[in-house]
Amino acid sequence: MRQEIGEDQRRLLALCVIRDDHASIDWNLIAREAQFQNGLDRLWNGKIREQSKAAEKAAPLLLRGIKNQKELFERVDRELEIADKAGAKLITVLDQNYPINLRLIFNLPPFLFMRGEISDDDIKSVAVVGTRAASKEGLKQARIMSSMLTEQKITVISGLARGIDTVAHRAALDEGGRTIAVLGNGIINCYPPENRDLLEEITDKGAVVSQFWPTRSPGKDTFPRRNVVTSGLSQGTVVIEASATSGAKMQARLALEHGKKVFLFDPLVVNQPWAKDYIDKKGAIPVRNVDEAMGYIAKPENIKLKVGLREQLTLAF
Repeated sequence: MRQEIGEDQRRLLALCVIRDDHASIDWNLIAREAQFQNGLDRLWNGKIREQSKAAEKAAPLLLRGIKNQKELFERVDRELEIADKAGAKLITVLDQNYPINLRLIFNLPPFLFMRGEISDDDIKSVAVVGTRAASKEGLKQARIMSSMLTEQKITVISGLARGIDTVAHRAALDEGGRTIAVLGNGIINCYPPENRDLLEEITDKGAVVSQFWPTRSPGKDTFPRRNVVTSGLSQGTVVIEASATSGAKMQARLALEHGKKVFLFDPLVVNQPWAKDYIDKKGAIPVRNVDEAMGYIAKPENIKLKVGLREQLTLAF
């Protein structure tokens, strides 16, 4: 059955279309502004309440862009039609069912396209990430970690990439648990292509999400943005194996910036100076198994309370 898209949702997406000379408005800024009372109306009047460099840069672009409403909404409607044909649903920051963990980060995306379902059970979730070029031992430990998380009824989140991500998803499914794949491209595509069957199985037994337009192909900028959402959806991130230049290290940094827990697998701490530095100076936590991480996972009701307090703040402005 076709999803009914509200006019406010279309208006939110239309703001994300605005682009000028290869520059676009910071989508995270749009998401932050839209959550405030009458925030969407203010944006469509060319007004931004936030005082930041992102806001200063966006202001003239916003004023020019909102004059081209016809073109903006045509693009939105094309993307929505493509998503609908692929069986994907839209969730926006305006909606009550926007993922609770994700709502708490400062650089949250204004929308997600999703196949499958995200449930309240997914509040108890941990991201398991690592290098694409994983060692046999790294793959083994990713499988053990993901399986043990699943046994504790914790949703496993990862990025569907080759290596650690693939094994983490596969192990959660094999244990009969839930897993969420965060794509670095549009919802209608699968990257890497060899994970197509895995993606479909995740869709049936968990969720596949993308913060990009459905037609967006993977690019250099999409994978770092994917790491933001992978961190944001989870309560914490376990890094199994990662070099100093790995996207998994980037996610560890983002998770710490988000106020999330970062668990670094013990051999990683021994073998990578950056991991030891993250523990000594940044608050990351060394772990050998799931039991050592379990005490840091918050109860869903505590997360909901935190979100409720945040929503009260936005309604005050």
